[in-house]
Amino acid sequence: MSSLVQSVDWLAIAPPTLAAVVGLVVLVADLFVGDARKAVLGWVSVAGLAASALLLLPLLDGDRSTFCLTGDADVCSYTADRFTLVIQFLVLGGALLAALLSVTALKDARKELPEGEFWFLLLSSAAGAALLPASRDLATLVVALEVASLPAFALVGIRHGDKRSSEAALKFFLSSVTATAVSLLGISFVYASTGTLYLTQVADRIQHVDGQLQTLAQTGVVLTLVGFAFKTAAVPFHFWVPDTYVGAPLPIAAYLSVVGKAVGFSGLILVTVVAFPSYADAWGPALAALAALTMTVGNVGALRQQATRAYSAVRLLAWSSVGQAGYLLVPIAAAAYSDDPEHSIGSTVAYALMYAAVNLGAFAVAAVVGRTKTLNRVTDYQGLYARNPVAALLLAFFLLCLAGLPPGIIGLFAKVTVFSAAVDAGLGWLAVVMAVNVVIALFYYLQWTALLFRAPEGEPEKHRLPAPLTAAITLTAALGIALSGAPQLVLRFTDTGLF
Repeated sequence: MSSLVQSVDWLAIAPPTLAAVVGLVVLVADLFVGDARKAVLGWVSVAGLAASALLLLPLLDGDRSTFCLTGDADVCSYTADRFTLVIQFLVLGGALLAALLSVTALKDARKELPEGEFWFLLLSSAAGAALLPASRDLATLVVALEVASLPAFALVGIRHGDKRSSEAALKFFLSSVTATAVSLLGISFVYASTGTLYLTQVADRIQHVDGQLQTLAQTGVVLTLVGFAFKTAAVPFHFWVPDTYVGAPLPIAAYLSVVGKAVGFSGLILVTVVAFPSYADAWGPALAALAALTMTVGNVGALRQQATRAYSAVRLLAWSSVGQAGYLLVPIAAAAYSDDPEHSIGSTVAYALMYAAVNLGAFAVAAVVGRTKTLNRVTDYQGLYARNPVAALLLAFFLLCLAGLPPGIIGLFAKVTVFSAAVDAGLGWLAVVMAVNVVIALFYYLQWTALLFRAPEGEPEKHRLPAPLTAAITLTAALGIALSGAPQLVLRFTDTGLF
């Protein structure tokens, strides 16, 4: 009789494990650290996330798998391949930058935010987000998704006595729980019809399901995909995004805009391309339609934002992130039609890396302005160049990257990569819709950029940059500028190795 005890490759699972362990250490340490020294918890968390990201380096040598079936070493629950490492780098890097923003935000909050709980929740969510791209069975996928999501609900509503924060957390919670329930129902149908939860086995067995179970399998596939569409904030499942971003502390809005998307999209890639490739004729057209709808609604929503409205800068970034989600969906839809689905998925991952760097940079500058202009309106950015030339120039660079205009070469390169993935897959109509949306987005990105260089109203007020904020802006700027100088590095880095 073969042993049921599975060996564990500790190096393979080290990045998410270290993030979780540091989270527990911070939670326990919070009991013993006095109020005057709570800032130490933040720097321990930052160091923990940096160390977790560095633990990805030893894994670059080759693919590693663990928690495998004893009778079949090729069927595993956890795989650290190139796709996993790229998404884990995005997740842990994004969490690290959000943590740097949070150090300043917690100091400015003057005890309004509980520091120990904040750092524990952020590290727990990052650990779940880092586990998700390595998941190769449906059960681990759902557990990772919930470990990433549940702390995020609490982080959105962590401000005591703030009605906007509580309302945002409730909307986020209800929509996310609905998504999880739908996904779990779909996964249970898939398991009932195939008898397995492992993605590679599901892909093989779902093609040969008995006729009586065919409808159950098809329903399971549809419900599983609907659940993940919620997580990616695809239209019509996007309604929670603007209010959640406005109600959450700004670093958490930045975290959700990047890490939350990485979680949703990596899960969607795994269930479509790895688990359900035989249903490509069903999920391909559905995702193509979702992509067109999402980018259009997101960009039109951003275009309609009133510059004088309270929190309009954060709302504009929220609607913009919905539009960007539409672009990210395009290559996944193209994978259903493409002879080279790995190249299509690489386009999504490349776009996600570009978006993560520049969007976090934009949120970092928004955090700088928000320290003196608490309502964070778009009009508050008028004359930023006179008050803080470096922050204004970098925000202009980040916005031009998001728009896909020079000197933001990496943004242009990423959009061309996504565009070519649609054209190569024969989705000409989707490429046209994307081109129209890029033009719509140009208007509000350029309008905001122009505002930065106008004459300020009244005496220009200098913005002081704390060290953590300076570090976050510098890191995102360095990454964006480096990638704009050598954009081909992104595609080389995002050769996913999923197949």
